[in-house]
Amino acid sequence: MSQEGVGVDLETSLGYLLKEASSALRAAMEEVLRPLGMSVTHYACLELLAQRPGLSNSELARGAFVTRQTMNVLLQALERDGYVTRPAQAPVGKALPTRLTPRGRRSLEKATAAVRSVEVRMVADMTADERAAAFRLLQKMVHSLRDGA
Repeated sequence: MSQEGVGVDLETSLGYLLKEASSALRAAMEEVLRPLGMSVTHYACLELLAQRPGLSNSELARGAFVTRQTMNVLLQALERDGYVTRPAQAPVGKALPTRLTPRGRRSLEKATAAVRSVEVRMVADMTADERAAAFRLLQKMVHSLRDGA
């Protein structure tokens, strides 16, 4: 029940619904990643490195939607556990380019399959046209918010 003139009507707010969808997606991903010893941020970091080897701490943090400090702690743990490698000294500037190890790639393969299963479940009741339309609309929203700032 909403009160007129007070705040946002949560029952009709697209922003609130997007946040709810985001929260449900993250919870479902955490559920399938937990048995693999991963968090969503851990998975996002490995996925980013697989697709863009050599990213810096700052680039990984932006891509995984976390702070540089959070990413630095994660990278230290991933390096200690043998999932990634970083040079002792930066080849250029201050950035330490990070790369997946074979262990990191094997772990990522399992995690990717688990995450794909969540995404398949998320869109299972949608037609191909509905999925394409949802994708385009979400892209438009992101574009509008980033360019409108």
